[in-house]
Amino acid sequence: MYSINCFIFSVILIVMFNNCFVYSMTREQIKNSGKLIKKTCSAKNDLTEDEVKDVDKGKFIEKKDFMCYIACVYKMGQSVKGSTINHDMMLRQVDMMFPNDMKAPVKAAIEHCRPVAKNYKDLCEASYWTAKCIYDFDPANFMFP
Repeated sequence: MYSINCFIFSVILIVMFNNCFVYSMTREQIKNSGKLIKKTCSAKNDLTEDEVKDVDKGKFIEKKDFMCYIACVYKMGQSVKGSTINHDMMLRQVDMMFPNDMKAPVKAAIEHCRPVAKNYKDLCEASYWTAKCIYDFDPANFMFP
């Protein structure tokens, strides 16, 4: 009986340990998974591919439609609760989806930029300046559709 319980416990631990890695994606997989969100949000905000293609390279256009594009991406990614940015959800998503080498730096950037959103009542502006802050804090690990 003891060996069966020990075996079951070992199997449960292995499954739990392996599940930590099942949800992690590569940078390329993350980028590819955002294509539909990018297409939807750019169309919703009347933006061209040229206007949104280089956000992950730090190209932030300071205009309302672009700011609302960022907010749309956050909404579709479930990082908005009500009309505010949900940083805790962002952190959970990083834990679930990002490669292990990116988790700590991306989470540090999110935590660093958490106060930014409080400076803006408008979700589009809060989203824009939060994303820009995250990029400025750590451009090498910034990912955005």
